[in-house]
Amino acid sequence: MHPWPKPPGGPHYSVCHFCDTLHDATALPEGKAARCKCCGAVLYQNRPASLARANAFSISALILMVVVHSFPFLVMDAAGIRTSLNLASAAKALIHEGSPMLGIALAFFTIVTPLVLAGGLVYVCAPLLIGKKAPGAMIVAKWMNKTEPWNMIEVFLLGVLVSLLKLSKVADVHFGIGFWAFGALMLCMAAAVAGIDRDELWDRLEVAKR
Repeated sequence: MHPWPKPPGGPHYSVCHFCDTLHDATALPEGKAARCKCCGAVLYQNRPASLARANAFSISALILMVVVHSFPFLVMDAAGIRTSLNLASAAKALIHEGSPMLGIALAFFTIVTPLVLAGGLVYVCAPLLIGKKAPGAMIVAKWMNKTEPWNMIEVFLLGVLVSLLKLSKVADVHFGIGFWAFGALMLCMAAAVAGIDRDELWDRLEVAKR
């Protein structure tokens, strides 16, 4: 139950995101969290096996992405015609049917951004498991922080469920393997992002060997 390694030098400080109080960023054993002395907000945490968990969930998310795009997302039967749909075909259909911005947004928020985030986590975290730092890991980590707010697969899934309530009145709608894989993907992405504290990630990148 050792704390993660801190960069050489110091002292190290942490600022509360709620009240801007400055604290000494002392090392924490695994499973512990540092809280603000003024408002009680969590400053940073040392989650147990954080690197291994973030890496494992990210790899699982990448595998699930292959399943999502390889199998039907929804299957609709209407007037004797069966239609299969997945994320890529839905984006293409929107573009060809006169809604290019909506199709591009769908592809970006549900395909590109999750791929960048999960792939970036694997690229950054996997070498850190053995104390190494991948080339350009700092830049990749910065891009991960920028793309995380744009990862909206849970919003898309909610929109799909709402749309199904309307589609069920005019067609028989069945969930495909891609739908269930997409739900599992959403859980894996959430677990991967929550698996490691940002302060820990940056400290480990600072002390890792090239």
